[in-house]
Amino acid sequence: MTGIGGVEMGAQAARSRALAVLRVRSRALAVALLPAAAAVILLVGGSTGHLAGGGWDVLRWVVSVLALCVLLAAAGVALVVARSRPAVTPTVTVAEESAPDLYRMVRDLADRLDVPAPSAIALTPDCDSWLEDRTHPAHGPPPAEKHHDDLAGPGGPAHRRSATAPVLVIGSPFLWWMRVGELRAVLAPVVAGTGPSAHPDIAAARRFIRGLDAAVAVASAGRRDPLSRVACAGLGWASRLLLRSCRGHAAEMERGVAAAAAERAQAVDYGLRIVAQEQVGLAYAGWDRLLTRVALPAWRMGRWPSRLDVGVVAALTELSRRDRLAEGFASRLGERPACDLLEEPGVMDEAVSLLAARLFHGGPAETGADWSPVGWEEYPEEVVDRTWRTDAARLHRVLDTLGVRRAAEGAAPGTDGPTLARVLDHLTTPDDASTARLTAGIDAQAATETEDGPGTPSADPDASRPPADDPGPSRPPHGDSDASRPPADGPDASHPVYGDSDASHPPYGDSDASRPPVDDPDAPQPPYGGPGAPQSPYGDHATPVPTTPAEDAEDDEDDLADTTARGAALAAGLTAQLAREEAEARPAGAHALSSAPGPAAGPDAALWDDRALPLLPLQPPRTGREILTAHITAMVCCAAMDTAGAAPALDWLDGPSLLFDGARTADLAPSVLSLVEAGDPGPLRAWMAELGIRPEKPVRLV
Repeated sequence: MTGIGGVEMGAQAARSRALAVLRVRSRALAVALLPAAAAVILLVGGSTGHLAGGGWDVLRWVVSVLALCVLLAAAGVALVVARSRPAVTPTVTVAEESAPDLYRMVRDLADRLDVPAPSAIALTPDCDSWLEDRTHPAHGPPPAEKHHDDLAGPGGPAHRRSATAPVLVIGSPFLWWMRVGELRAVLAPVVAGTGPSAHPDIAAARRFIRGLDAAVAVASAGRRDPLSRVACAGLGWASRLLLRSCRGHAAEMERGVAAAAAERAQAVDYGLRIVAQEQVGLAYAGWDRLLTRVALPAWRMGRWPSRLDVGVVAALTELSRRDRLAEGFASRLGERPACDLLEEPGVMDEAVSLLAARLFHGGPAETGADWSPVGWEEYPEEVVDRTWRTDAARLHRVLDTLGVRRAAEGAAPGTDGPTLARVLDHLTTPDDASTARLTAGIDAQAATETEDGPGTPSADPDASRPPADDPGPSRPPHGDSDASRPPADGPDASHPVYGDSDASHPPYGDSDASRPPVDDPDAPQPPYGGPGAPQSPYGDHATPVPTTPAEDAEDDEDDLADTTARGAALAAGLTAQLAREEAEARPAGAHALSSAPGPAAGPDAALWDDRALPLLPLQPPRTGREILTAHITAMVCCAAMDTAGAAPALDWLDGPSLLFDGARTADLAPSVLSLVEAGDPGPLRAWMAELGIRPEKPVRLV
């Protein structure tokens, strides 16, 4: 009785708040009709002779024109609100034929909860699950099922639209990491939300709020001609005013829906839900580290890992072994994994992996010459090795631009290639005059790019060449053929660790700090539109404010304040080179519109706008200090591989790593930082001498 009473109380609170939202809509309609009612009174009074005279005639004309303008404006706003396409989360549709067991489990769960079953199932590349309404006409909803007892009439279409259940969106890492029973327990409070969603008042209130939200997005798009700008300004003002009036009621409505769903789901697998929520928190940790440490370097190289969900299982297994976060992990392996509910898990994993690359990095929608899949067994050679050698080639190319000698005076023949000794000597040799010249050259180059853009070459073709009296290189450095390939982080590059205070992004869709803790299985979990849904809050269409070039330059200066003058000059050159390469690669990459790839993608590509990819960038742009550290680390790793027999490897939690005799090296970062910050090569030279690395030997670059 307690659970049923809680369900009724939560549902009643949600319905009352939904009625409050609908009353705001009714008041807006009444305000729009008020001038028309005044005009009708004046016209009727004039026709009956009660309001006669010149003053009344002028007033009738003024009020009639005002009423007509208000009606036209209200009709325009209402049309945009009704026809604008609400935001839809990018997902991969799971057809029932490709996952009959999953659909059967969800339907059984809905029957046990006594709620309507979701109309479809989709996967998202994130650790979250929610319900999403896709019944708007712009989304092309499937035809509603016909019943003989349906009443025909004016309310027929609205009734069919509200009767369609929302789509159940499941985080793909849950399917590969969780067991079947754990997934069922996690989905129970989400599926229970289909009951309140079917209520006509709640459905109407949600449609109205989503329409206002979409109208704000339309108004924010902006137009070039003055008339369109004025119309968009009026539309945005009216939509935001209504959203501000509805925001509080809408939030309380969703809390009531979430409370009712949580109360109803208490009777389903209560004990297992506690264990399942622990696995949710573990999945967040592994998924975040896999994306930022493993997937991001591959994406920057133009490769996308095609088995991200398989990788998250390996990452979580390693995390459980290191940190002991999952008690009884060995016993869980004997149970049936939730991915067995799919007929072709590999096909789904590939589609979700490509969607993750698009959302978090902005990659193209289809595989091409510069955007190809990579398997985990190929990752060390195809990603780690090429990343380090590409960064090393860029480092030497910038040194050539700065006029740094390839070999020291009196060096042995054949040592004029790309060597690590060249980098060490440049960063540690104190030469105030040379440093001033290098810094001046970098400042002039940065000033030119500030005026012409990062991808615009200098007007003087000889501006970037070394002076005539400088015995610069007689040939281009190795690796010029791959100069346009985007960079990737080295094995010790600075990345935020999951749970640290410096983490650069929250999990996808977790935009509200009021999400219930993962160890509380009975906490209200909003099924759709609540704080846990990966959609913008009501009325909040604010986009991240980009920083200006002046702010970026100031941040870089602060970041490079603790480095040497030569290091700061080299970091500035690397930053400028990276900006040019990214500007050259951008037109052919992420912003092209295309259909979703793969047979498992379904019709979801037509539901969302991908003209502003990446939608959810994983990390902010790297600072000059981080870029310099990553490039020096890459050069050290190349020297270790070519002169000491080291090998590239993949660490599931830390990404690219260097192996010596099968053991991972973990003490390289402090030595590199000593060189970057203080210009002291002593720790790095000692580290290399211990492992037998010869910095004077040329290395192979791509």
